[in-house]
Formats: sequence, structure tokens, C-alpha cells
Amino acid sequence: MRLVIDRDVPVPMSDGVVLRADVYRPDTSRPLPALLQRTPYDKGSSAGGRSLDWMRLVEAGYCLVVQDVRGRYASGGVFRPFADDAADGRDTVGWAADQDWCDGTVGMIGRSYEGAAQWHAAAAAPPALRALAPHVAAADPYEGWTYLGGAFQLGFCLHWVLGDLLHGQVERAGGTAADVRAVAEALDGIDELYRTPWRALPLLDRLAPYYREWLEHPGPDAHWRGLAAAPDGRRPPALVVGGWYDIFLPGTLRTPSPRPDDRLLIGPWSHCVTGGVFPERRYGLAADEAEFDMTAAHLAFFDRHLKGGTEQAGPPVEVFVGGADRWIAPAGPPGADSVPLALHLDSDGDARTRHGSGVLHHAPPRREVTDVYRYDPRDPVPTAGGATCMTGMLVGADCGPLDQRAVEDRPDVLCYTGARLDAPLTVSGQVVAELYVSSSAPDTDFTAKLVDVHPDGRAEILCDGVVRTGHRARLDGVRPPVPDTVHALPVAAGTVVHVFRPGHQVRLEVSSSNFPRFDPNPNTGGTPLTLADAPVATAVNRVHHGPGRPSRLLLPVCPVPPDAHDAA
Repeated sequence: MRLVIDRDVPVPMSDGVVLRADVYRPDTSRPLPALLQRTPYDKGSSAGGRSLDWMRLVEAGYCLVVQDVRGRYASGGVFRPFADDAADGRDTVGWAADQDWCDGTVGMIGRSYEGAAQWHAAAAAPPALRALAPHVAAADPYEGWTYLGGAFQLGFCLHWVLGDLLHGQVERAGGTAADVRAVAEALDGIDELYRTPWRALPLLDRLAPYYREWLEHPGPDAHWRGLAAAPDGRRPPALVVGGWYDIFLPGTLRTPSPRPDDRLLIGPWSHCVTGGVFPERRYGLAADEAEFDMTAAHLAFFDRHLKGGTEQAGPPVEVFVGGADRWIAPAGPPGADSVPLALHLDSDGDARTRHGSGVLHHAPPRREVTDVYRYDPRDPVPTAGGATCMTGMLVGADCGPLDQRAVEDRPDVLCYTGARLDAPLTVSGQVVAELYVSSSAPDTDFTAKLVDVHPDGRAEILCDGVVRTGHRARLDGVRPPVPDTVHALPVAAGTVVHVFRPGHQVRLEVSSSNFPRFDPNPNTGGTPLTLADAPVATAVNRVHHGPGRPSRLLLPVCPVPPDAHDAA
């Protein structure tokens, strides 16, 4: 097949700004459907992204349009993350549909920010847009992207801005040669910069003023609502792809206006590790995106919705089950067929470290007990894997299913461990820790982490979450809790589909920090923007459990074992 490649094609926007795109298409006079990828990461090197073979897309009879978003690389205008993607996506879809090489139908593809840009374009409802394929992405730039549970996602946000948005684009952002050196030095020293992130603000204020805006709006206010994508029920069908260790999984699962012809795929991947191979865990050949053939999944989906194909694109839901390490095609999304199993927290009064007395019981405890630890934001619990996207992300150095034993040896980490299982336990859905807590501080964080303890002692992280107590109170419309008063605090620990095998144990970790994934709460009521000017304080934090304060771990247990399902 002969291909035609047109570089730097001008695409005028309705406000007069000109964006530029590369177009890859078969050399034919017959109009074909178009697939649009809008990227901030350089159209010249991003065609198809890490997951798709762009040549196969074109050979299958699609015109591929890869466009630099506004203010990036070859495109005009000023880059403002998320702010212009609805209007620009609408205009670009309309432009593509009007070209003589397009048959008037357009789909969209792309990972990460490219996926968010798809949701924004869908919210603008261009008539020619017939299908989406957002991959490891979210429609909400606040919850699960910039913040989670009220905590700023420092590890990701600072690295994303410095490494992905500024590095290589400093001059385009108005910077000088000195700024180029400063960005490179910041990246080289980012592990130390995480501890004093305000030192980067003068540089970022000049080159990426949107970063300060994120810090100035720590709650889901009008600023964030104006940036969120909210397509209605008329939006086109979507092939939604996520990873169990992807930082955007919460947003991936909150698909806007779900449709019956959507398709959901979730694999054992992080944001950047797509082969199912992490430093301490291998999920097998079937877990590799290449072996799964992500390109074929996309082609089947677009053939159905852009070319009028009658073949099903695949099962509506297909997920990889950890523990069983295989694909299944359940009847619904994670949690659809699950029932809650309550495991109650108990101890002898000291659940600190994995060697403490913390346990998980099916029966509620008969006595009131309190576990106490000190949280010092100057010595936060270090991040150890999970759904991170920061330094070392391309090789999985600090993401995915890492062993938690070093973290669990800290005196500021409470561990509650269940009995060894004598039969498989399948968990499918959102995991929640319903805690009764108190703190000496006016504001603090509580974290919850679900861990699979192997017979040899390895403690493998499955999912985790965080809640900032002041943030939670404001969402509930109440005043933040008075110091040292006991209050109920649900902590969403994430979503999994996982089998705890016989001989394994369920463990819940509770603490107050996860650094640098989240900014350490200063325990003073301060925000990420005030840390440079305000002192921090050590908090005495407590988890209460007993008949009157029934702290518990809620596991969504699936009564149907994975082997009862057949994947397509």
C-alpha cells in the first residue's frame, strides 16, 4: 500500500489561531474515516502513541490526523491545560470531516492527556465525532488527576510540568537559555525538589503559570468545574482503557455518561509500564499490551462505529485479574456483581508496624481500643509503588506492585492483617476503609492501602487512597473536626479485581502520608501554596475500633470465581 503523509497541515480554529497537524492516509481517491489524535507531546513523534501501531491503522483504511494542541510545538496560541480542548477539538473534528480524503466520520484516539482531550471534544458535541478511545485518561482534571481526596498529587504534577510540558519547550513557553538550564537542573534534582517544591514556583510562574493556579484551588471549585469535560448522554460510544496501577484509574472508571455500547478494558499496567512486567512482579505474557493486541481492539471498535460493521468489537468489559493472572469478561464493570464483606479492625492497642497486634476479624471486636501514631510531615512515609506516575515511571521503578515491608516497619504505619485464607477470595470493585479517627491537628491526612500478603511474607500493594480531613468536611458541608474529637472517615482505597489465593492474607495499612506521591499535610490547615511561609506540626493521630466505633475494611467480594468467566 502506498501512503501519503502531509506534514504541518494548517487547521484554523474559530478564534483565528492556527493549529498544525500531520496527516497519514492511504493513497486512494476514496474518502475514508479519520482518526484524530490531539497531543501536547509533539505530533512528529507521537503518532499512535506507545500503545497503537499507526501503520496498521492506516493500512486498515483510516486517515490518521495527529495534531499539536494549542500552544505546543508547531501549533499557534498559548497552552493552557484543558482550557481550550473542547472548542479546539470541536473545530478540528469539523475540519477533518470536511476534507476530501475523509468520508465525514471521525473517531479519536490517544493516551493520557490525549484521552482527556477526547472527553473535552465529546463535550462540545461535534456532529462528525462518532467514537472515542481514551486510554489511561480521565475527564476530570481535578479529582484523580491533580488532586486525590484533597491531597495534591505532587509526585506526578511537578514531574509532568517540568519533564513533559516544559523540557524541550522552554523557549516556546517564553523562557531564556538560563531557564532551559534551570528546568534541566530541576529535573535532575527532583527528588530533593519534592521536599521543597515551592523553590520551583518562580520558574514555573514564568513558564507554566497554570501550575500555581492548581495550587491556588485545592478544592473542586468553579475553576475546576470550568476545566472539566462533561459530555452528555448523546456522546459517541467509547473504548475506555485503564490500568490497575495507573494514576488516572479513578477517573477512567468514572466514565462520563456511560453508554451501553461503550467498552471497558483494564489490564495490569501503570501509566507507562504496558508489558505487565514490573521490577518485583511479572503478570505473564498475556498481560503485555502487545500480546493483547491493543491495535486490533481499537480497529474492531472503530470498524463497528465508523464503518458500520456488524461484528461485535469484543465483550463490553474485559479485565485482567491479579492473583489468577488471567483475562476475564465479567457481566459488568468491577463491583457490578459483588457484595460487601466487612473485616473489622482490632488490636491490643498497638498496631504499629507489621509486627504489631493489628488484625482483621470477620466478627466485630468486643472492646474499645485505640491505636496511636505520630505523623511528622518532615519525615513522611515514602511512596512504595502503587498508582504513581513520577520519577522512574518508564521502568516501573516506583510504581506498580512493590513490596511494602520496608514501609510497614515504620512506627507511623498501622497494619491490620487477616488470617491465612484456606480458600480463594475474589475481590472486585471499590475498596473502602471506614475508619473512626481523631487527630491532635486541625487538619491532617489519613491513608488506606490494601495489601496481599504472600506466604513468604511479601506484602504486595494492590491499591491505595488518601483523604484530607478538612477537605472531606468541606465536601460534606460541615466544619472541619475539632482536634481530638472522634469522627467517622471513609477512605476510598481504590478499585481492584484480584484473587487472594489460599495461604495469602489480607492486610490494611493506615497512615497519614505517602510521599512524594502526595504533598505531606502540614497538620496546620495550610495548603500546598502556603508551605513555604508556614511552619509544620507533628500530629498525634488515632484510629479507634470497637463496638461503638466500628472501624472496618469493606471488601467488594465477587461470589463468582474468575475461572467461571470466559474472556473473548
